[in-house]
Amino acid sequence: MLHGTAVDARRWGQDQGRAQAAVIAEMAVAPALAEADLADGLTTGQRDRLQRATDLAIYNDSVLRLRVRGFNGQVVFSDDGTTAGGISINDPAFRSAAAGHTEVGLLSVPEAPGGQVIRVLQPIVASASGQSVGVLELYLPYEHIAARLREQTAVTYWRLGAGLGLLYLVLGLISWSTTRSLRRYAQRQAHEALHDALTGLPNRAAFHERARAALAQDGEPGAIVLVDLDRFKEVNDTLGHHAGDELLAVVADRLRAGLRPADTLARLGGDEFALILPRSDAATVRRLLDGLSAALATEVVLDGVPLSIEASFGVAHYPEHGRAVDELLRRADAAMYHGKRGSADIVVYAGEDMSHPTQWLVVQAELRHALARDELVLHYQPKVDLRTGEVVGVEALVRWQHPQRGLLPPSEFLPAAEQSGLIEPLTAWVLARALADQAAWTATGRSWGVSVNVSARNLEKPGFADFVSGLLAEHGTPAHRLLLEITETALAADTRRAEQAVLDLTTRGIGISVDDFGTGYTSMSQLRGLPIAEIKIDRTFVRDVLEAPPSQAIVRAIIALAHGLGSRVTAEGIESPEVADWLRRAGCDEAQGYLYSRPVPWAEVGTYEITGAAS
Repeated sequence: MLHGTAVDARRWGQDQGRAQAAVIAEMAVAPALAEADLADGLTTGQRDRLQRATDLAIYNDSVLRLRVRGFNGQVVFSDDGTTAGGISINDPAFRSAAAGHTEVGLLSVPEAPGGQVIRVLQPIVASASGQSVGVLELYLPYEHIAARLREQTAVTYWRLGAGLGLLYLVLGLISWSTTRSLRRYAQRQAHEALHDALTGLPNRAAFHERARAALAQDGEPGAIVLVDLDRFKEVNDTLGHHAGDELLAVVADRLRAGLRPADTLARLGGDEFALILPRSDAATVRRLLDGLSAALATEVVLDGVPLSIEASFGVAHYPEHGRAVDELLRRADAAMYHGKRGSADIVVYAGEDMSHPTQWLVVQAELRHALARDELVLHYQPKVDLRTGEVVGVEALVRWQHPQRGLLPPSEFLPAAEQSGLIEPLTAWVLARALADQAAWTATGRSWGVSVNVSARNLEKPGFADFVSGLLAEHGTPAHRLLLEITETALAADTRRAEQAVLDLTTRGIGISVDDFGTGYTSMSQLRGLPIAEIKIDRTFVRDVLEAPPSQAIVRAIIALAHGLGSRVTAEGIESPEVADWLRRAGCDEAQGYLYSRPVPWAEVGTYEITGAAS
């Protein structure tokens, strides 16, 4: 910008010099010379006229020096009367001017005001002939042009400074804003990389970092705890994933509220949470987890459905159970799943005997062989009519006679079967064996029906009703003597497919029983539309029915509901005559439990026919 300003100023000065020289040559010099021949010099009259014509310009300092020269370079007139000096005749500029061209240049002259002058070589054209007769050599002052240039330069400096200042300010604001945004973005990315988006809790990566920091405190005891919600999948399947997300947020809030400031709560994924409880002995950990379990159990309402949150806690103490994070997590995981298969909701790791979910792969492989080698057996538990005390049916319960581990209950292998495709061949085996055993006891004069448990995967399999009908025909068993027990979870897993499967079975005369009623999320409208033969009251409502008014109210409500739907009611978990008598008076139809018999093999079925009958 400054260079351009200087160039423009010089160009403007040269243009001014060219114009001024043209005026002087045309208006003053040419008329004064008349028809003079510069090669012969000037007459006194011509010199006087030329002097008078140029005096005003010289006097006003608009011209510093003025010379009139012939084409041979001879100075015929100068304002100071000298005939020497000036531009050389051999100079290209002089030759160009002699040829009729105006030449303008900027010269450095130390003695001139400002140190610079404008030199103009202007052809002199005679007024009469219009021919060039000589060269006018003018030296014009550049000082006022330089002053103007300085003024313009100063203004340009100020404008440039102001513009650059404003630019720097804008760039500074942009840089500050961008830096702040990038810093916030980086912080947000760092936070998101270490926190769960749904609950805002630390995620698995952050949990590992904090756990390593806690374990680095030598000599300080503590615990790693894994928390897994029970039956969380039922909430997602029944109420939708939005309800599941809401439930997870509630769980996170309740767990966070029950912890100390130094404790860490993280969500590892799904419905699994983890705790780091530093500087805590076993008693402190137990007391803290009891409080968390009680806080979770408080009822929450999701989409109008009241739910009680239950969770399994697996505990690994450090340094007792390990000094590495992965080792403690693995042992806490084993303890948690041990609790899921048992009745305790808080389980502390107790050695390598605790099975771990990774062993289910082994269980699944062994179970495949067990089906092929006929290692499974059925035990039967009676269903007793509470009014007459007679056995009216039996429930088939599968066991595994493991060659190394002995007789295994369903909790040891059914979860592995449910997670794989083994549940279908396992159910098929149970159905076939139960119908074969039923044919055997029918031959001895016992007309008991048999109940068999089926899973949601069985109901979802196309052609399941045809398969069951085929087995009934194969064993010659009337359809009404088979009762298929399904849980509320199975009934609610896929409403349309479950309802269709139930209708297909009932149209063939096969009875349907809803097991563990009261613990799932079956809707009343769903039950109303299905021909349910039996509703079984879960043992959790039966075991304290004599002492707990809420359990009494629930049991009475289930009995009234079932009878209103045209279904009979069976109560599970009867262990005392007093409970059996209360249920009979409440209107319950049938009962199962240790009061009558534990599940026993077919060979022992006849020994409990009347044992423990209610009066």
